[in-house]
Amino acid sequence: MTTLTVPALRAVPSPLATNLAFIGRSVKHSLREVDALLMAIALPVMLMLVFTYVFGGAIETGGDYINYVVPGIILTCAGFGASSTAVSVNTDMTEGIINRFRTMPLRASAVITGHAVASLLRNLVATGVVFVVGLLIGFRPAAGPLGWLAAFGVIALYILAITWIFAVLGLLARSAGAASGYGFGLLFLPYASSAFVPVDTMPAWLRAFAEHQPLTPINETIRGLLMDTPLGSQPWWALGWCLAILIAGYLWGRWLFPRRLAH
Repeated sequence: MTTLTVPALRAVPSPLATNLAFIGRSVKHSLREVDALLMAIALPVMLMLVFTYVFGGAIETGGDYINYVVPGIILTCAGFGASSTAVSVNTDMTEGIINRFRTMPLRASAVITGHAVASLLRNLVATGVVFVVGLLIGFRPAAGPLGWLAAFGVIALYILAITWIFAVLGLLARSAGAASGYGFGLLFLPYASSAFVPVDTMPAWLRAFAEHQPLTPINETIRGLLMDTPLGSQPWWALGWCLAILIAGYLWGRWLFPRRLAH
């Protein structure tokens, strides 16, 4: 009698297992790219020192400039740190590894989630460095435990939101160089907000933009939470902007990923 041999079915990993695997992959890549990791940590420190000691004496904010500028430094460096996600995503899409993932019994689009979460973790480390250096040079937050927790939540939500936008730019670009350049304009948004100077010191045309762009309420919310000052409606605007950016970036990325593969 002839015995038929049935090939064993390959187990399909759960979405959670797939996401964790890709998150682990992206974190390992971040740890191996020592130069990029050091720059993500060194850049916020250099910016804080420059703004505090070079520009701080000339800028009137109604108090110690270091207390004013720390939230802006955090948002600026979150943008720089998240921008590397565009290059990482584009590299995966253009150098063939994504085709290898597609042959496996898993959801290949989870590679984008891996990059986003790794960027969040990398930027939170840089944020911690900013706080430590800030404390060493005179930053004196007045927040209680709830204020610190809320500020951390807003910072993490913003980092995740901006990271998804850069991931989409990585999908749109045709090369790693283009991916790096596409988000260049986004990196300057903190400078046209209340991050480094009060918006009422700006020309009328620029003030109108600064008052209504997303980073001003996000920055004011973080500053208010850390310094324990009145917040008004700023937290609601900050939360709304962060969620809108995050949802738009996530849905856009999910829509764009299969279409990028088709080309």
